[in-house]
Amino acid sequence: MARRSKTAVTRVDPAAFDQAGAQVFENPVKTEIEDSYLEYAYSVIHSRALPDARDGLKPVHRRILFSMNEAGYRPNHAYVKSSRVVGDVMGRYHPHGDTAIYDAMVRLAQDFSMNAPLIDGHGNFGSPDDGPAASRYTEARMSPEAMLLVGELGEETVDFRPNYDGSLMEPSVLPAAYPNLLVNGTSGIAVGMATNMIPHNMGEVIAAARWLINHPGATLDKLMEFVPGPDLPTGGMLLGLDEVRKAYETGRGVVRMRAKVEIGPLPGSRGRQAITVTELPYGVGPEKVIEKITEEVNKSKRLTGIADVKDLTDRENGTRLVIECKVGVNPNPLLADLYRLTPLEQSFGINNLVLVDGQPQTLGLKQLLEVFLEHRYDVVTRRTKYRRRKREERLHLVEGLLIALLDIDKVIRLIRNSDDAAQAKDGLMKRFKLSEIQATYILDTPLRRLTKYDKLELEDEQEKLRAEIAELTKILEDDKELKKVVSNELAKIAKDFKTERRTALIDGDLKEVLAASKPAGPLEVADDPCQVILSATGLVARTAAESEEAPEGRRRSGRVKHDAVAAMVHSTARGQVLLVTSRGRAFKTDVLPLPVLPEQSGTVSLRGGMAARELVPLDKGEKVIGIAPLGEQAAGSPGLALGTRQGVVKVVAPDWPVRSDEFEIIGLKDGDEVVGAAWLADGEETFAFVTSDASLLRFPASLVRPQGLKGGGMAGIKLAADAEVVFFGAIRTDDAEHGEPMVVTATGASVKMTPFAEYPAKGRATGGVRAQRFLKGETRLTVGWVGPRPAGASKNGDPVELPEPTLRRDASGAPHPGPDVIGHLIERG
Repeated sequence: MARRSKTAVTRVDPAAFDQAGAQVFENPVKTEIEDSYLEYAYSVIHSRALPDARDGLKPVHRRILFSMNEAGYRPNHAYVKSSRVVGDVMGRYHPHGDTAIYDAMVRLAQDFSMNAPLIDGHGNFGSPDDGPAASRYTEARMSPEAMLLVGELGEETVDFRPNYDGSLMEPSVLPAAYPNLLVNGTSGIAVGMATNMIPHNMGEVIAAARWLINHPGATLDKLMEFVPGPDLPTGGMLLGLDEVRKAYETGRGVVRMRAKVEIGPLPGSRGRQAITVTELPYGVGPEKVIEKITEEVNKSKRLTGIADVKDLTDRENGTRLVIECKVGVNPNPLLADLYRLTPLEQSFGINNLVLVDGQPQTLGLKQLLEVFLEHRYDVVTRRTKYRRRKREERLHLVEGLLIALLDIDKVIRLIRNSDDAAQAKDGLMKRFKLSEIQATYILDTPLRRLTKYDKLELEDEQEKLRAEIAELTKILEDDKELKKVVSNELAKIAKDFKTERRTALIDGDLKEVLAASKPAGPLEVADDPCQVILSATGLVARTAAESEEAPEGRRRSGRVKHDAVAAMVHSTARGQVLLVTSRGRAFKTDVLPLPVLPEQSGTVSLRGGMAARELVPLDKGEKVIGIAPLGEQAAGSPGLALGTRQGVVKVVAPDWPVRSDEFEIIGLKDGDEVVGAAWLADGEETFAFVTSDASLLRFPASLVRPQGLKGGGMAGIKLAADAEVVFFGAIRTDDAEHGEPMVVTATGASVKMTPFAEYPAKGRATGGVRAQRFLKGETRLTVGWVGPRPAGASKNGDPVELPEPTLRRDASGAPHPGPDVIGHLIERG
């Protein structure tokens, strides 16, 4: 069997006519299919799927903007129904389905899809998770950025071509005053090829374009100083700039997008840890993330440690996806699993395939800028020619009118003596050597425009037109001037539409960045020993457990600075402690969510702590004044000692409710409050009260028997009239490790420090002895404290130096502005 030629051959039989007289052609099916498919592929590539490198638009987007501009739906126009816009575009320029046109229009209005939306939409234009409302429910008009693309259409800047039925003309490309393709990106699937371009920051792209105008030989590395990487409308992070550089060089590459998160305690949950997502990768919505998390938790079981996921995203606060961790879960390894298993981390395959002179080409960053600049040079050149021509035409009319004004009487007489307008026109042309256009314009000019004042205005206009023509001619004749105009116009756009960078860039090789960003350590924190510390200014924190990763250079012991320690108890990383408040309430609190104290060169800063109000629901005026251990660390203790403002003392037996996380531990009288809470190790401590009238009472803790939660305590110190307790504590007098206890008192003007041993012990419910003699003008103590290794601090936690100790317990204080709070200075081991 003979093989058919691939060349299409049409055989026409002269006798092959149908009954109606139409000629019948024969063509091989294979050839017909090939030809038809090639025509279809060409149409898709050029008329639907790929953007033009000059204006960055596909035909449908270009037709939408052109149609809206022609209809006057500009930023100063009222919103119009989207269905009206879709109908105009479909009927006049784009003979395709209304759904395709509306979908294209919707993307132009989405601020999460484009850095510079070209449509100002009113209504529901969708989200990364949901589609938009129907076109009959939404309204639209052009955005100011869109006007920059179409603003010069009326100045013969681009070529026009007939629309699909030849009844109208449409632009083949828009003037595009800025690099829209790079700023907004695009995507499209053609036949056998596809494009996927990532958005960039407008200011950065324009800066690179302006540099390229003056430095055509600029290297890619130099351009990347202006455009360090993509800038996504949704923010987030971009990993691996080496891959970005590859994409900028070749037009192809893969970058990794990652969500931005915040790790910290969950508000209102008593310190539970949460991972809060504030920025998502480009094209990813909260619902997609929640769906994937749910699948990984419930079906594949690859995600553990998550208690709940809540989408709190709204228009006011933006993206806010809260992932609650279970108790005992380290959020950092959990976050690494979330990045690995969910859309919180996504890849973006860059493929800069665009149409250049009608041909599909893959371009790098420099080539894309060069194509845009060549387009702008052409647009500005054509615009300048148009403006010069218009000014020359106007100057021609003005010069003719000035000639007529010089002999206005003769002109009027000639016109009056003419039989008709044609004779008057011929007479003017011959008599005054005017052109036909000038003569016609003079005849059409009202007499009221021929006054002496109008003559001066015309002369000014003549000079202005000549200057403008000279300036425009200079631009056309000098390439440097042309480039200067383009550069200045770009600079103005960058200034008028300045936007801050949204996306953070993480430099380096993508594989190395991903490896370095994966936290080491287990998902579950081991229940290793740690210390929970309450600062004198109300901050709560913990030391790091041995199972938790410490930053390089961290040491496990050090001196506390920035604030003084009011209380410290031993616990474990996954244990609980009891926070005691001034209103006589106690709250069970997990240790793990507490912030770990930052440590540098062996020094711990309490400023890394968390305000107690963030951990427990405190009333107005209520504050946390003590900590007690729970679990094994509380074994063998008589309980928790409390002292109140009105001189009551109570030891609470450690029989805490099992099922309640909040309970009262003392019954307070009206106007009373707890001023001190101290955990007793073995009951051998000494209780100490310091009052506002500078009295100190010490007595053995064994004099106070433990009571239950409902007990109201017993008399601790006898107060003088108008006096109140400013300090209560349980003091160890046999603690050789921390040194001798000291008594520190302050009035605000003076401070005094005396060894605790100088004060004699007395019985419970007595008045105590004088701790400081007031100087003239001093009436009360503002601060009192008893304990080893005292440290003073201001209200904001800054350290305050204390005076040298004196052995006189009733001496006056040394002149000193005094600390606002006093506490321990401790060693951690």
